[in-house]
Amino acid sequence: MARTINSIIKTDETYNNWISSLKKRYRSSQIKATMSVNREMLLFYWNLGRDITLMKAESRWGSKFVDALSADLRKELPDAKGFSRTNIFYMTKFYRLYAEETIPQVEGQFDFTEIIPQVGGQIEEGIFDIPWGHHKLIMDKCKDDRDRAIFFVEKTIENNWSRAVLQNFLDTNLYE
Repeated sequence: MARTINSIIKTDETYNNWISSLKKRYRSSQIKATMSVNREMLLFYWNLGRDITLMKAESRWGSKFVDALSADLRKELPDAKGFSRTNIFYMTKFYRLYAEETIPQVEGQFDFTEIIPQVGGQIEEGIFDIPWGHHKLIMDKCKDDRDRAIFFVEKTIENNWSRAVLQNFLDTNLYE
């Protein structure tokens, strides 16, 4: 009996269309979940860069501060990736590149639990919609040119560029 039902179901067009629809919806949910995780990680990176900048951490705790922070975060979060010394420098660059202006931090008024995607100036929301690897390329190529960086973020979103395609366009005069 099971074979008969299985044969009937597999040849039923409505059932097959439904399965196809479920597959598409599932894949769409996976993509949305991945994008949501990416967005939250970028918000975390931006906020960590903000914290380091506003606390004037290197001048406060010395030139080995980033090494210590990297080691401490890897110790406290052993299963997490992304806390290398280099990546922490990128997080600080990420904040500084996209924050139009910052408000100097007054001692004792820093809220370590608050997560805000803006301090002082306006921040482009689209920056949280592309992967971290794309941002590292953009930061390397655009240096401190915020307008150029945002241009490439927008083009990446608009055209769904892979990292390789973004790299190619960063090496052209597209922005100019």
